[in-house]
Amino acid sequence: MINKVHTGSKRLFDLLLSLVLLPILIIPIIALILLATIDTKEWGIFSQNRIGKNGKPFKIFKIRTLKNEPHILGHLDKSATQLGKWIRRYKFDELPQLFNVLKGDMSFVGPRPDVKGFADELEGDDRIILRIRPGVTGPATIKYKNEEEILALQDDPEKYNRTIIWKDKVEINKKYIENWSFYLDLKYIINSIFK
Repeated sequence: MINKVHTGSKRLFDLLLSLVLLPILIIPIIALILLATIDTKEWGIFSQNRIGKNGKPFKIFKIRTLKNEPHILGHLDKSATQLGKWIRRYKFDELPQLFNVLKGDMSFVGPRPDVKGFADELEGDDRIILRIRPGVTGPATIKYKNEEEILALQDDPEKYNRTIIWKDKVEINKKYIENWSFYLDLKYIINSIFK
């Protein structure tokens, strides 16, 4: 299980990896911001309040991919631009979260940060998820990499998300925290890049 010592080493790893990646990714991030600005006719960076460590809200940064806000679950085809769909397909919209990691709001690996009404309402043992920083990727993120496609097939995407996907994510993230190791974090990062 992740303890204070592990949390410190995890944070150090996040900082070091961020500093290595920043010079490599800064130009692609700027290019994506400019393209998204032209494509959506709005500022190419999208920010939204998410629930972080200890239930504290923070602003997550993403490349803007939608022409209509707010996005309705299961209706990505109606909301995203053609460029936006391509960006989301390859998860390039998540690249600005490098700055969330640098700030200390997020880790490279951990439970994905949700909007209010999910993680902040966890009870009992499930609240273990709030003990660590949310992640850019993680085991639940990898399992549900096609989440939008799954939701698009449902009659009631919102209900399916809350009663099936969210509950499964909670269990996956609890197991991640209980069995955490540096090796597992590396594995999830590599899987996220190549899958």
